Amino acid sequence: MIEKRQLYINGTWVDPKISNDFNVINPANEEPCAVISLGAQADTDAAVAAARGAFDSFAHTDKAERLALIEKILEVYNRRADEMAEAISLEMGAPIDLARNSQVGAGSWHIQNFITALKGFEFERPLGDHAPNDRIIHEPVGVVGMITPWNWPMNQVTLKVIPALAVGCTMVLKPSEIAPLSSLLFAEILDEAGVPAGVFNLVNGDGAGVGSQLTGHPDVDMISFTGSTRAGIAISKNAADTLKPVHLELGGKGANIIFADADEKAVKRGALHCFQNSGQSCNAPTRMLVQRAIYADAVEIARATAEAQAVGLPSEPGRHIGPVVSEMQFEKIQGLIQKGIDEGARLVAGGPGRPEGFNRGYFVRPTVFADVSNDMTIAREEIFGPVLSIIPFEDEADALRIANDTDYGLTNYVQSQDGARCNRLARRLRSGMVEMNGKSRSAGSPFGGMKKSGNGREGGVWGLEDFCEVKAVSGWTAE
Repeated sequence: MIEKRQLYINGTWVDPKISNDFNVINPANEEPCAVISLGAQADTDAAVAAARGAFDSFAHTDKAERLALIEKILEVYNRRADEMAEAISLEMGAPIDLARNSQVGAGSWHIQNFITALKGFEFERPLGDHAPNDRIIHEPVGVVGMITPWNWPMNQVTLKVIPALAVGCTMVLKPSEIAPLSSLLFAEILDEAGVPAGVFNLVNGDGAGVGSQLTGHPDVDMISFTGSTRAGIAISKNAADTLKPVHLELGGKGANIIFADADEKAVKRGALHCFQNSGQSCNAPTRMLVQRAIYADAVEIARATAEAQAVGLPSEPGRHIGPVVSEMQFEKIQGLIQKGIDEGARLVAGGPGRPEGFNRGYFVRPTVFADVSNDMTIAREEIFGPVLSIIPFEDEADALRIANDTDYGLTNYVQSQDGARCNRLARRLRSGMVEMNGKSRSAGSPFGGMKKSGNGREGGVWGLEDFCEVKAVSGWTAE
């Protein structure tokens, strides 16, 4: 049993003020694999006070100094990549190869991208040629409370911590109590890299405890949260009394629009994307909209893809998917699969229960529903499991109507060889991101959504600006 009861506050590993043990469950065998301690109000207050105390000095460090610090963090992170992969695989069930390549790789990719963005970021800029004595200053927002999820732990931690460090903020991180081991290791990495005391602090806790304490804390200047829409609404309400900005990266119900002229790999690519990370991605293309002319063939391809998708233990190498993260998540997915059957969707692959060969662990069968209508529960709610819903459409206008008929607006996908049509849809789809024909977004691209998928943008220059206040200055004297 791994014991990680201490919290990281003011540059030191400290015992919590009150012992409150919490077992971290290995989702592959449903047994405790580690024990942490959940923080209390006194721990949150101490972490916020440390961040507040460190802010004035850190906020006024030179950009070059912060850049060197982040470069050192990347060096240490890469050196400890194998440890990080093991931690992520153990705590949330990612197969070890996925953990090494994608989960850990997402963190190093974001750190490097922020290094690139910071090098070109001007904190003091002229307003314009018409106003030679006006300056626009970007300065750090202050003490940031960060609340991160369990599904892509280092992806989300680095998207918050690194840009906040880059612009001169100080912070308190509350990682998911379900999957905290990777964030505790990340705290070790920052400590080894020489982050000044008080600049970065970590307090384990749950949403009702430390999460609420951070979001309502009068000395926290901003909240950056990634998680469910339900939690995002609660956080916004709790933060309202202090008028702090709340940046939210929330759920999604992405439409993957596949036209009859799409490339031959579009359906398989979309299904595999849906199943990746056991379906636990907010930007997963879980609604596959298929033009009627190729609908029957697409359903068959999706069925075959699901049935060929291996499910296996996280500790084993390979391209299989692992368990979902927790019993609660498992039961939620099982209930929604049954809901799809009850509401009349046609089950073509997978279904309720564990895959063959598993009698324990939170393993879910890769599942495909066809003949789904957009008013069914499985088309409306974020399932966060390896469950694909296929919906037929007639033409471009019909596809656009169905795709936009959702409370969410994170990522949509378009598959067509007609470039003009792709561009038209990209302009009219109501989402923060649109990916077309299997092309991933490039380094420095902003990540975020609209509607109930949240606000704010993470990544690149936009990620730096998210942690800045903008100050307008007149009467500036050239130095």
